[in-house]
Amino acid sequence: MKLPELQTPCLLLDEAKLRHNIEAMHRRLARPGVAFRPHLKTAKSLDVAQIAMTAPGGPAMVSTLREAEYFADGGVRDMIYGVGIAPAKLQRVSAIRRRGVDLAIILDSVAQAEAVARHASAGGDSVPALIEIDGDGHRSGAAPGDGATLVAIGRALETGGAELRGVLIHAGGSYALSDPEALAAAAEAERLAAVTAAGTLRAAGLACPVVSIGSTPTACFARNLDGVTEVRAGVFMFGDLYQAGVGAVALDDIALSVLCSVIGHQRAKGWILVDAGWMAMSRDRGTANQAVDQGYGLVCDATGRIFGDLVLVEANQEHGIVALRPGSAAVLPDLPVGTQLRILPNHACATAAQYDRYHVLNGGDDVTAVWSRINGW
Repeated sequence: MKLPELQTPCLLLDEAKLRHNIEAMHRRLARPGVAFRPHLKTAKSLDVAQIAMTAPGGPAMVSTLREAEYFADGGVRDMIYGVGIAPAKLQRVSAIRRRGVDLAIILDSVAQAEAVARHASAGGDSVPALIEIDGDGHRSGAAPGDGATLVAIGRALETGGAELRGVLIHAGGSYALSDPEALAAAAEAERLAAVTAAGTLRAAGLACPVVSIGSTPTACFARNLDGVTEVRAGVFMFGDLYQAGVGAVALDDIALSVLCSVIGHQRAKGWILVDAGWMAMSRDRGTANQAVDQGYGLVCDATGRIFGDLVLVEANQEHGIVALRPGSAAVLPDLPVGTQLRILPNHACATAAQYDRYHVLNGGDDVTAVWSRINGW
């Protein structure tokens, strides 16, 4: 199958770029005693997971229990469910674990730890848990210097027969940065917060075998991994315009794009209409706060060549409006009705979530495979 045969909009994945990005990350993190745990929330595809993981059974990280079930079906046996646990989900966690899957959870409060301990005591499943650490105020997590809370969480787990697996941190604040030195500093702050929390637990006589850190920006810019046992990252596999704005990926390495078709023109306004609106691209406008605002996506021709300053400036549900970036001196290209274009996404996770499959390319316009992906919780 070739691109002109595809119905638009549809999701394209350049396999060569995907493999390049994954191999580069594997090389970057190749340190003795440090494992790589790919986050599969962006891909949600077993075909991608098999390329990203360092072994067929994992390790891997997921963001939903639906993902955990799906990847378990595909033979992945070592996973972390990377969202703070809700007690009502523990039965489902144990059901996955009974299938021979080492599925660990994360939490950041004594209340959660007590719920996990009660579940472990009642059901005989010593669910392994990692304490989430908040190193930059971005989201959830216990403070790395709050020894009393960290120890209380650890003791609450062990009292009920659950397992304290270690600590886990996500430097989400790094997504707001773009200076390489600032990103390196964020990576070091992330490492130090995790190692400090692990030291506090160990000093209290609690086991802390895993020290897990990670985000795509900090994984790309980390210089020191002393005390760390594993690094996690996910969106780097595909890349997107936001990560390009951060400096974690190059525009030419973005592997994901949406294929669309020109469906009309408003020439007096300088508009080209395409059949990819926010249902195809998502509503994500993350680059609006970066140095270069990419609208709803950066426009390429059907071969993937980026047009100068041509962006998806507006998005309705199914209609996209392509125009020159405000202030640009570039010339609007002549794109007749029916012309196929590719649009690079602001946020790979959000754009991919609109689709149930990838049309896989490996150079040129030949579709070499179709890979399924899942959604839902």
